[in-house]
Amino acid sequence: MVERTGIAGSSLLLVAALLTGSAAPPLAAREAAPAGRAQSFWLHLNSTPVDDATLAVEARRRAHIVLNAWEGDLLRKLKAVNPAVKVYVYKDLSSTRSYACKNGRDDEQLPAGLGYCRVRATHPEWFLRGTGGRELVYSGYEGHWQMDVGNPGYRRAWVTAVVANAEATGFDGVFLDNALFTCDAYHSGTCPAKYPDHASFQRAYRGMLAEVRTGFSAAGLLAVGNLTNARLQPGGWETYSAFLDGGFDEWWLVFASNGLLEDYAEGWRKQVAQIAANEAAGKMTWVQPHFDVGDAKAFRYAVAGMFMTTNGNTAIAEVAKTDGYGDPTPWHAEYDWHLGHPAGVYRAVADKVYRRDFTCGAVVVNANPTGSREVEVRLPRTHTDQDGKQVRSVKLPGTSGALLRANC
Repeated sequence: MVERTGIAGSSLLLVAALLTGSAAPPLAAREAAPAGRAQSFWLHLNSTPVDDATLAVEARRRAHIVLNAWEGDLLRKLKAVNPAVKVYVYKDLSSTRSYACKNGRDDEQLPAGLGYCRVRATHPEWFLRGTGGRELVYSGYEGHWQMDVGNPGYRRAWVTAVVANAEATGFDGVFLDNALFTCDAYHSGTCPAKYPDHASFQRAYRGMLAEVRTGFSAAGLLAVGNLTNARLQPGGWETYSAFLDGGFDEWWLVFASNGLLEDYAEGWRKQVAQIAANEAAGKMTWVQPHFDVGDAKAFRYAVAGMFMTTNGNTAIAEVAKTDGYGDPTPWHAEYDWHLGHPAGVYRAVADKVYRRDFTCGAVVVNANPTGSREVEVRLPRTHTDQDGKQVRSVKLPGTSGALLRANC
């Protein structure tokens, strides 16, 4: 993820004034939304300017918002509009950033837990090294130096610094980027000398997350971790999530408008099961599909997949460009629908075609490969589809989905 500098804004009074008069109750006030209603989040990580009118709208309708450490002014504006919205500070769990150190002095507010210059001067042993002794940096991300999350001193220092920063600014929690699973993440084919395989690497991260759990719980801070690619690791999602209040899947069902994930052991069913596991444990899940703006098919596939297992703790927001975390993501009309309460778990109605019924609607997914034949799914009563048509059945080709409303 990319951080930039600078933010424009005016007074808190102006923001709050935008919501006087006929304002509706804040949607983000729901600790857990009804299962038949979607939540959405906003990752504002590129430091792009945000006007007060946008802040007023997003504070009310997003359940979760993530900001950089230096955006305390935005945090205060959001809270002035809606004290119930949960706002998190971004912190990289796994790296320190040399670009955040200037003339030998670390920036006051950091994208990582610890400052590069401080660590370089006092604990150079915390820099993770490859088998040749060279310090490891993130490929494709300039100035990201990988840290040794298995070092007890690093763990304690990271948690202490992050807790102090979050508390001082007033954040509700921390978004932990890069809870990694593979030892050669960000430097393909090169594992740390200290952690030469995925098993030892993951043990180090479990220890780090346990330290986070202890420190954050004492401070009353929420922790949501970026668990990308957990679907490829047996038990990975559940193991890391045990130490967190929520998990973020950065690549959810749709990797591009022409890259929709079909159903197989590590595909559709695995990502849907991640939500189910977190819901059973009372934890949050944030899911992020990637597709072009206006791609209704991709959106419907992703949101219908989410509804297959959410019971109210899951939030969704797409992104059109990798690391494009500036303006709020599109708000879809479906986010304001209320399908009611689930009438049971999702079930197969044909090969890799699934349906979940709600008291006021239904969701249907055809998780067969893209380009596979269309399958018709009949409904027990008349529903309204996403185009406003009255239907008693839907026809879905491979990797497509539908949300359907019924009169209650």
